Amino acid sequence: MTSTSIKVACSSCNLRELCMPVGLSVDQMERIDEIVATRRKIKRGSALFRNGETFTSLYAIRTGFFKTSIATEDGRDQVTGFQMAGEIIGLDGIVNDRHSCDAIALEDAEVCVMPYSSLEEVSREVTALQHHVHKVMSREIVREHGVMLLLGSMRAEERLAAFLLNLVQRLHARGFSQHELILRMTREEIGSYLGLKLETVSRTFSKFAEENIIEVKQRHVRILDTDKLQGLINTQACAA
Repeated sequence: MTSTSIKVACSSCNLRELCMPVGLSVDQMERIDEIVATRRKIKRGSALFRNGETFTSLYAIRTGFFKTSIATEDGRDQVTGFQMAGEIIGLDGIVNDRHSCDAIALEDAEVCVMPYSSLEEVSREVTALQHHVHKVMSREIVREHGVMLLLGSMRAEERLAAFLLNLVQRLHARGFSQHELILRMTREEIGSYLGLKLETVSRTFSKFAEENIIEVKQRHVRILDTDKLQGLINTQACAA
């Protein structure tokens, strides 16, 4: 894990509308620029932070993909989420001043480091920033509820359909295709997140391919029939 000392300007970042409030004045944007101390590069497979580490900062993902996970009592890793460019990671540490999960890079990544004390200070002056942080937290709560719905009441086909639609919607908001994606996570990690066995995930991918809903080539997935995929699930489930 390496850190850079490059000063970053949120005002000139092409992801600012995803991870920062919109409609700010030049002065307000300059104050927000002061929050971001550095960018940090994280190699694939390395941790941005670990469960139990002291919480100091939130991180805006600039490039790359992460997974968050917790260790279960029997020693397995339970994947709790996948995060991508333009999303904020590290919110788990606010409640007890310690991180409650591991955040691992699924590919080489770069994050903007936002010291939480600075964020709080500027939030008092720039109310739009405070409101935005609250929105990010609320989005996490909604996402958690969506995952609980997935795990509690859906069949394997519904879980995987909701997962793929959610992923492609988030990627589309970042300028990517509405119908194609490259899975940065393994089938096993998808299974851990969705509460499914590896064989079930693989079998469901194959079933979707046989029914011409998707086309799968290793980690490359092309959605051929969005309506059919959407029809497998309750529309509410992928709104997280």
